[in-house]
Amino acid sequence: MVTVTRAARCTPDAVLRVLADGWSYSTWVVGTARIRAVDPAWPEPGTRILHSVGLWPALLDDETVVRAFDPERSIELQARGWPAGEARVLIEVAPVAVGCLIRITEDADKGPGTLVPRPVRSAVIRPRNVETLRRLALIAERQAPEQLQR
Repeated sequence: MVTVTRAARCTPDAVLRVLADGWSYSTWVVGTARIRAVDPAWPEPGTRILHSVGLWPALLDDETVVRAFDPERSIELQARGWPAGEARVLIEVAPVAVGCLIRITEDADKGPGTLVPRPVRSAVIRPRNVETLRRLALIAERQAPEQLQR
């Protein structure tokens, strides 16, 4: 598993609101090119986002499914990216003195990606998730009416 953390200058609720907006997924998840559909009950467990990954014109259609959602703390996803496989992703948010701490934990758990040695997988996942959390924090900080002053 690869874990990346980032501090954000907003409340945990601001981050969780972004996570609960399925249509915003492509703005913060690195590699997601577009959203094709979001289940109306997103982010309830079992709901899906239909998305495309890659760069045009070489886009692959796939989906991400919510495994668990705690509206005060976290979301757990099963992200498909075939032909590479699937990954389990856990995003947790916790309050800190000034804002919150966002933590993402991810690893391949199905398909060909699991055959890639862990150090190689980590070398790909870590920088991708550093950027993913940077984007997520920026969106939450910008959209949060209770944004903390710098």
